[in-house]
Amino acid sequence: MTSNQIKEVSLKHFATNGYEGASLAHIAEDVGIKKQSIYTHFKGKDELFLQLCSDASENEIRFVINFIEINKTRPLKELLYDFLLQSIDRYEKNVSNKFWIRTAFFPPNHLNELVMIMVNQYLDELEALFIPIIKNAMAEGEINLTIGEERATVAFLGVLDGILVEMVYGGPKRLKKRLDASWGVYWLGLSN
Repeated sequence: MTSNQIKEVSLKHFATNGYEGASLAHIAEDVGIKKQSIYTHFKGKDELFLQLCSDASENEIRFVINFIEINKTRPLKELLYDFLLQSIDRYEKNVSNKFWIRTAFFPPNHLNELVMIMVNQYLDELEALFIPIIKNAMAEGEINLTIGEERATVAFLGVLDGILVEMVYGGPKRLKKRLDASWGVYWLGLSN
């Protein structure tokens, strides 16, 4: 039994049930240990939860870095739109991503400040990763120069935020409607 096994099982519990609904007793049972054995690896539920937050944030940044590296030669329109589609797909299929997004929207009250520090660091890193991509597209004449790369990036993250809201609160129909409308208006604003 390792801390990684505990984290793997805990991630599923927290992603499905949230902080309040996840029980260390149920986690221990699913790992095949006694609840007290969790304390050998983690001081308690809070430390375990915060470690999962840190791991999930790092996983998401790695995903973005890999996505950009693989797609950096594609036209910006394709790259950005595909990133939105990949974000939807990851939420549906990746438990770490689902945990991260749900935690960002619903942090436990007593851990709100610590979680939001991690969320804001993640958003700052996301912005820093996309600014050069958009700046390059502007230099190539692919999009309007007058908007500026930082503003265009922040607006793109606003589109992503809208998509995330519908992934959590809406359904597939609302998500598609939000994606089509927000992406269409965003790209129209960037186009030359």
